[in-house]
Amino acid sequence: MKLNIEKNDLLQWIRYTAGLAICGFVIYCLTKTELGLAPWEILSKGISMHCPLSFGQVIIAVSVVVFIIDLLMKEVIGVGMILDTILVGVFVDLFTWLDLMPAFNGYIVKICVYIAGLVFMGLAQYLCMSSGQGLGPRDTLIVGTGKRLRGIPIGAVQMGILVMVFLGGWMLGGPVGPGTVLSVALLGPALQLWCGIFHFEPRDISNKSLLDYIRIDKNDHLC
Repeated sequence: MKLNIEKNDLLQWIRYTAGLAICGFVIYCLTKTELGLAPWEILSKGISMHCPLSFGQVIIAVSVVVFIIDLLMKEVIGVGMILDTILVGVFVDLFTWLDLMPAFNGYIVKICVYIAGLVFMGLAQYLCMSSGQGLGPRDTLIVGTGKRLRGIPIGAVQMGILVMVFLGGWMLGGPVGPGTVLSVALLGPALQLWCGIFHFEPRDISNKSLLDYIRIDKNDHLC
């Protein structure tokens, strides 16, 4: 048994990592605006208010549930899932430690930064989706749902999912802020913007699974 990794695969991993780096930087910037949590974090916070688990533990639990849904939808689990799980948090911590951005003063400035951040979050999603290396649990859910709703733009699919997640978190008592509303309203259009610019349809891309990188030679004997 050997690893079947080509030069193009390495380039696509770099592409995916670049997308995650942008994502980490955007999360860092959005946190500095103090305009509120994004929908998935609101859902996790709301759940944590009604169970003995901590906020962080609920975030992990929600990710596991979404991952199981991805499996039930028979979506590809690739290298991207591993990179997403490990590197987003690392990049957020790195940029927080570097603290490259000044404090955002003034409500209008914070709103502008938040909107710009969401636009670049759409770029990060495009880079990850177009790499063909699989996606993190939430983006996999978006693409998997989009495959079943072919007549709806992928950005609208993402918006629909975010609205449901937001409503669930809000009804559970999760904290809602102006940034939450902006996230629900603009993340879908931001993704659709970059897909339109690069003429990209994430539902049509063929993602590599983890098993695609394993080559079993005829001379190998499996016990």
